[in-house]
Amino acid sequence: MSVGAARGLATSGQKPIAEILHPLSAAEEQLSPGPDVFVNVGGEKEAGLTNGTPVETSSPASASSLFNRLQLDDDLDADTRDPFASTETRDLFVTVDDPKKHVSTMETYITYRVSTKTSRIEFNLPDYCVRRRYQDFDWLRIKLEDSQPTHLIPPLPEKFVMKGVVDRFSEEFVETRMKALDKFLKRVADHPVLSFNPHLNAFLSAKDLNKRQGLALLTKVGESVKQVAGGYKLRARPAEFCAMGEYLDTFSQKLGTIDRIAQRILREQSEYLTELREYGTVYSSWAASEEELQRPLEGVSGSVTTCCGALEELSENMSQDFLPVLREYVLYIESMKNVLRKRDQSQAEYEGRLEAAILRKQEDRTPMPVEVEKCQDKVECFNADLKADWERWQSNKRQDFKQLLTGMADKNINYYEKCQAAWESLITLLQDKQTEDKTSETN
Repeated sequence: MSVGAARGLATSGQKPIAEILHPLSAAEEQLSPGPDVFVNVGGEKEAGLTNGTPVETSSPASASSLFNRLQLDDDLDADTRDPFASTETRDLFVTVDDPKKHVSTMETYITYRVSTKTSRIEFNLPDYCVRRRYQDFDWLRIKLEDSQPTHLIPPLPEKFVMKGVVDRFSEEFVETRMKALDKFLKRVADHPVLSFNPHLNAFLSAKDLNKRQGLALLTKVGESVKQVAGGYKLRARPAEFCAMGEYLDTFSQKLGTIDRIAQRILREQSEYLTELREYGTVYSSWAASEEELQRPLEGVSGSVTTCCGALEELSENMSQDFLPVLREYVLYIESMKNVLRKRDQSQAEYEGRLEAAILRKQEDRTPMPVEVEKCQDKVECFNADLKADWERWQSNKRQDFKQLLTGMADKNINYYEKCQAAWESLITLLQDKQTEDKTSETN
């Protein structure tokens, strides 16, 4: 049994399966016997994300009640802390930074500096610094997925981009990808099982990676899995794993809707920003031909320019910080579904071997084969590892969305405060101009 399986089995009680964007307190769950619904502006009911317990919610009346409902208070951090944090001491720290562009006659690519600090005896040195490109990270994830099939492997940012739409060598794209690669590597290094994988050791310390061998092995393993899955049909997935699958489907739909709306808002903000800049330029040119109105008109132009800068900053935050997190969790969902499918394949293999053994035992009274017991142990190990990783994923997700939502709130507040301050300064300017005019008339 793996380390993750042992830890998973040692856990006395599992958290509710679906603690996510809309968690409720224990008291609220007890007082809310109805179905969990959300009411949109049009009055239509929309299915919400539940943890298996029927609950009833209503739309919060204010921003403060919304944040209370989301339970993003600091005193709840203990409930969402990593289940292994109290028993483990971090001794592996990794960082991805310093992207560099490499141009050769054959290709152009970006490498990133991967820095490692560790006190583990598996490493020969306490510090390492190597350069890796995206395909090296991709190799690592493939190797982890191949050698640790019972565990959830964090997702990588997507490799391919649409030509003509995104420049993969632009500073913005490289910066966003670097952050995603850094998050991927940190998640792997913080995992109680994946962090001890020898392929991670090689990735962090070796100058050259033997990637061809890893890909060949993956192909063989993939073919064997297909053969096993094709020979057996799963009877029924256990209820707790069915709940996981249903939760992931609902979560994926919610994220997809948020992503589409956010993309549309971003496009509309871009169009508005273009018009706003032209709007400010008109006042600026007008001021040049109106001596008496020069100061007020320049004040309007300056206020509009300030609003343009604030809106541009808000849009950049949405495109560089908000949307990437949504996309990461869409990919995370696919990774979790992939692990669930592998778990089902393992269960199907066990059930098939068990049925065959039972038939043979009825015919010739032969003892239960050792292979059946091994398959049963494999399923139990798979279940324990998956449950442990599910808990870890839920904890990380809660922290990520807490930072995402509070960050989005802060950015919007900052945007409106800048706009308000700009227009209030214009009011002061106009009042001063009116006072000056009255003084001139009196004299």
